Amino acid sequence: MTKSKNIFPLVLKVLLGIMFVVSAILKIVDMDKFEVYIYSYHFFSLNFSFLVARAAIIAELVLGIGLISLCFHKLMWWGSMAMLAGYTVLLTYAYFIGRTDSCHCFGDFLPFNPAQSILKNVILMALFALCYKAKNYRFRGQWPALIGVVIASTAAIFLVSPPDNYTTSYNPDKYLNDELFSQMLSEPPVGEYHLKEGKQVVCLLSTSCDFCQLAAHKLSLMQQYYGFPAENITYVFMGSEEGIEEFFKASESARYRAVLYLDVVNLLKINNGNFPTIVLLDNGNIVHEYGLRNMKEEEIKEFFVQP
Repeated sequence: MTKSKNIFPLVLKVLLGIMFVVSAILKIVDMDKFEVYIYSYHFFSLNFSFLVARAAIIAELVLGIGLISLCFHKLMWWGSMAMLAGYTVLLTYAYFIGRTDSCHCFGDFLPFNPAQSILKNVILMALFALCYKAKNYRFRGQWPALIGVVIASTAAIFLVSPPDNYTTSYNPDKYLNDELFSQMLSEPPVGEYHLKEGKQVVCLLSTSCDFCQLAAHKLSLMQQYYGFPAENITYVFMGSEEGIEEFFKASESARYRAVLYLDVVNLLKINNGNFPTIVLLDNGNIVHEYGLRNMKEEEIKEFFVQP
């Protein structure tokens, strides 16, 4: 009986550690959405949200590996409890402001709304309480090993998923064929909306493009937070009417003017096949062009704030 009492907390610790590692890996796989989820609270800028997302994953990965190793018992135990408590406070805030979207704690693999995730964390904290008196193992050189795990985890995450603001390989300098784009703005169906007048945002999107959905979600969060005029944002879609409805639902974007552009061949020529393409226009003049990876929050904010 005594032996099983001693083994149970150790086995439970290892299982919780494995869960943390799996959770961290699933967040890496779903990194784009996890970044946007963090940004959606507007506690941090878009660029800083990239770093906060990775810091959260690094902490979870290091804690998971530490728990599995059975070393640094008090450090890993308190660190795990603090992380769960911190997430619970955030999720409680999300619950009270009426959010029902997934917290991405297990990426897209297991979606949890705030209420479900709070319950999950309470159960996990109760399980950690059962591990409080687990035996602590030591070995020579354990502190250098821990530092090595932190460095290796950090390097691996930044190599596998570098933040968008440090990535240039997906950021071409030029997205548009200016002449064809200007022609599109002047001719039906897009020309009917007089997008060459005043400040406008025109997004060239595909209804079946996951990256387009992420870009739309980012832009929508900026528009709502900074109070951009929604009527000055237009989505030009390649796809179908049914696909547009699915796009708005999947992207969690605010509902902006949607134009279905049926000349697919011409649209591919206009943006050289780059989806999404987000264009900031001032009286028909192109001010900025963006894809998903190089959207600049400050530039977009200043574009609308400045007269």
